[in-house]
Formats: sequence, structure tokens, C-alpha cells
Amino acid sequence: MPDTLNDNTKDGSVIPVRFTRLYMTLLIILAVLLTVGQGLTQWRLRAVQDELWIIRYSALQRHQSQQIVKQVLQLADASEQDHFSENVAALRQVFPVFERYHLQSRQGKVDNPKVYIVNSDTVQRLYDAIRPQFDAFRQSAHRLMRLQRFDEIKTPEVQASIKLMLANEKPFLEEMDGIVREYTTELRAKLTLLQSIELYLYIFTVAVLIGIGFVIFRPAARRLKQTFAQLVEAESQTTAANKKLLNANRILKETRQKLFEATKLQYQQEIDDQKLRTSYLIAGQEEERKRLSRELHDGLGQMLTAIKLQIEGLEASLTRAAATEQVGTAPHAKNLKTLKSLVTQTIQETRTISNNLMPSVLSDFGIIPAIKMLAEQDRSDSFDVTFETNFTSDMPRLNKNVEIMLYRVTQEAVSNAVKHAKPSHIHIELYERSTFLQLIVSDDGKGFQVPRKKQENGGLKQKSEINGDITNPSELRPPSQGLHNMQERTKLLNGKFKLQSAFGKGTKIQVSIPYKTHFASHDTY
Repeated sequence: MPDTLNDNTKDGSVIPVRFTRLYMTLLIILAVLLTVGQGLTQWRLRAVQDELWIIRYSALQRHQSQQIVKQVLQLADASEQDHFSENVAALRQVFPVFERYHLQSRQGKVDNPKVYIVNSDTVQRLYDAIRPQFDAFRQSAHRLMRLQRFDEIKTPEVQASIKLMLANEKPFLEEMDGIVREYTTELRAKLTLLQSIELYLYIFTVAVLIGIGFVIFRPAARRLKQTFAQLVEAESQTTAANKKLLNANRILKETRQKLFEATKLQYQQEIDDQKLRTSYLIAGQEEERKRLSRELHDGLGQMLTAIKLQIEGLEASLTRAAATEQVGTAPHAKNLKTLKSLVTQTIQETRTISNNLMPSVLSDFGIIPAIKMLAEQDRSDSFDVTFETNFTSDMPRLNKNVEIMLYRVTQEAVSNAVKHAKPSHIHIELYERSTFLQLIVSDDGKGFQVPRKKQENGGLKQKSEINGDITNPSELRPPSQGLHNMQERTKLLNGKFKLQSAFGKGTKIQVSIPYKTHFASHDTY
């Protein structure tokens, strides 16, 4: 069918416009046919159901008429005299139902369920023909339902009513049979018509499907066959190209892997070199601290001590001379006392500086006594410093570099808290775990805002919480150089550094380093 498909080419793909239109048109016709057929079927089935209810009501009238005649015969039977009232009550109960069913069937409706049909002319003529028998039934039943005593049965009027009912029983049944047969005949005719309509719709639907097959699916099958052939050829070409691409991809992956490994080695080498340089720098700083501490202690400290001794000797000489010569020495004594106080403060400050640079207790006794001494020295009237540890006196000393790192981090953390946080309490904790050492320095000071920044592999893991009003934003900035020094010292030992601070809730510094306690040789730092 060369004219069936109108092909438009766009980017190498064929769009069958006419094919699509035909397909949609036939599908719409098929859907309309199915919808109409289903609607017609449902409508006719509902009509059939309504007529079945009318037929049922009509058939019940035959049984009810026989039941009414039975009740009338029992009323006239002398042996049933004792049950006269029950028989009258039964008659009063059965006849109204019979009467309602007959009148409703004559009009083509039922109350329960709500059903209404239009009787045909034939059925209506049959109902008109049965009207005299029904009226005779109703007249006789109404007279008998008014009976109060059994003695009334023998009256001529009642006997006439009984005879009238019995005379019309058989004609009524025969004519009701005729009505039921007519209803049934009409219903069969309607069902036959419905079957014919369904058959025509089925034939037309099959014809539409055959038309769809010839007009649409047959050309589509040819087009699909051609397309499959093209796809098979394209697949073979694609397979060959894929093999080349896979080979190139494999070579590229190998090259990328080698480049990645080389870059990784170079990066690791740079990190190791940086750590080595930082380690040398910190070691040099510690050596310089040790040298300055020794020179302050042995050099400047000794000279200041000698000056103090000379001043004390001069003060004693002046005191003796004043006592011998009776000369007033109050101004000289006051100046000497001031000079001696200044020299004493200078000696104390020199010792403090020397101890901060490199405390002798750290090199002589280890990290635990050094931190205890640091806590005692920094304690004042406005705040206190406490230290808690699970180290015991019989435990071995830690490695020299580990002790220096722990002491410097503790020293820096306490110094920062004293200078910036204004705490009332600083708590230092040092614990030995199964495979690592943990140092925690916390305070209840005013805290600061930590930058929202997270670094893994031993870097800063920071969290910030800010509550209340900020009156001085500069107070929220941490002492970044001190934190950087603590972080760098921790990274040199492959440790993890964690900082938590919230404005108004204090600061907590936590250092964890992988370490297994063992005996270590120590020299003088």
C-alpha cells in the first residue's frame, strides 16, 4: 500500500503521519462501538430485570388467589369453627397483598424494588379482560373480612359472596396464566432482539479489527521487518565499534589508573614531606625552647639571683652603717626595698617563662606530673583547674614526642581559655584506652562561634551553636593560630582533633591519637 503511509523524515527517523491518523481513527471507532454495545446491553438487561420483577409479581397472584380461596373454605368449614378468628386474620393479611400486587402489575410498576415498565397493548387488554373476576374476588373478600362471628357464615349474603369467589377462581387463574405467558413471550422477543444486536455489533467489531489488521498492522509489519533488518546491520556495525571502544576504554582505564597511582604517590610524598618539614620545624622550636629555657634558667636567672644577693648584701651593709653612724637611711632603704622587689618579680617571671618554654618536670617525671603542675600554676581566685586521669604511678612513660604534644596542646588550650573565655572552671582529662590516648580540655566560659567547616583525616571537626544576643561579634572569633598549632601537632602523630563550642556554653577540645603504651627511653629535653 504505497499511499497508506505518508513518511516525514526528521533526523534520520521516519514518522508515519497517515499511519498514526488511521490508527487513532480506527481505535476511536472501536472504542465507540464497544461503548455503545456495552451501554445498550446494560440498558436492555436492566429492562429485562424490571420485566422479570413484574412477571414474578404476576405469578405470585395465582398462588395468592388459591391461598385466599383456601382461607374462605376454612371459614365456611364447621370443623374449623374454633379457628375462625385465626382464619379471618389470615384472610385480612393475605388479601391486601394480593390486591396491591394485582393493581401494581396492571400499572407496570413495583414498589420494592422500585421498578416501572410500560405494559404492551396485548397485556393491557388481558388485564382489562380479567378485571370482572378480580372485582368479584375483591367484593367477596371485603365482605368476608368484615365477619366477626362464625354464625354469620350461614347468612345468605355471606353464602353468596363465597359462591361468587369460588365461581371466579378458575377463570381468574386461567387469565393470569395468559398474562404471565404474554409477559414471558414479550421478554423472549426482547432477548432475541438483544442477541441479534449483540451479534451485529460483534460482527462489525470483528470487521473493524480485520480492517485495522490490513490497513495498519500489515504495513507496519513490513516496515518493522525492514527496520529490524536495518537494526541487525547497525548492531553488527555497533558491535565492531564497541569492541574498538572497549579496547580503547581498557587502555584508557589502565592509563588513568597508572596516572592516579602516580598522582597518589606524589600527593602522599608531598604530605609526608610536609609532615617531615613540620616535624623538623616543631622539633626545632622545641630545641629552641629548651635552649632558651636553659639559658634563662642558667644564665639570666643566675645573674638576677646574684644581683638580688648583692642588693641584699648592700642593704645589710647600709643597715649596719646606719646603725653605727646614726645616719638616717629611710630613703635608701625604701629604694633598695623597691629594687629588691622588682628583682624578685623579674626572677619569678624568668622562672615562669623558662618553665613555660620547657618545664623540667616534663623531662624529669613525665606528662602526668607536668599537667598536674600546669593545673596548679594556672589556678587562681576567679577560676579553678582540675585534672583527671586513669594513669597510675607504675605505668611506663610515654614516648617523648607524644608527651610533648600532649603537654603543648593542654598548655595552649588552658591558655586560650584563661585569656579569652573567662571561665570559672577548667577540666583536663587524660585517659588511656585500648588502642589510643584521649585528651579532653573543657571549660564553662563564654565560648565562641566555630566556623562551619569540617575536615576529615585528623582535621577540624567543628560544630557551632549560637544562642542569645551577640553584643560583641569579635568575641566569637576563636584564637585561630593556637587552634592551628594544636591541629598540626595532632596530625603529626596521625591523631584526630575535635573542637566543640557554643556561645555561652563553653568550649571542649578533644584529641585522640593511636597509641599503645610501652616503655620509652627519655633523655633531657
